[in-house]
Amino acid sequence: MPEKRKTVARLDSNYMQQYDAYIERQKRKKKRLIRRLVLFSVIVALTVGTMTTYHFKQRSVHAEKVEEYKQLQSQLEKLKDNEEKYKEEIKLLNDEEYILDIARTNYFLSKEGELIFKIPEEDPSY
Repeated sequence: MPEKRKTVARLDSNYMQQYDAYIERQKRKKKRLIRRLVLFSVIVALTVGTMTTYHFKQRSVHAEKVEEYKQLQSQLEKLKDNEEKYKEEIKLLNDEEYILDIARTNYFLSKEGELIFKIPEEDPSY
């Protein structure tokens, strides 16, 4: 047996019109509030996402720069060592006796009355 639907007659009074208008305004306010909250949430999410991405990019750039700095520091140390060696060599090359010794050993130059004998290098396999 189908149930009967109970209906109440709607009064078309000034109060009911005002109440309907009030309910409609409340619905529109709620809809606008939800739209504003969604828009604000999207803006916040985009801002946070952008800042996070930027932060991680900056961290990777910083790590690369630190690594490059370490490499350049080690290269600088090597160059300073080379500079010290070259300064020492310059100092030695300004000494005439040192140059003569180099000429004698490398180019088999001799002093007056001096004989040079070349001795073959020993074979380390014996």
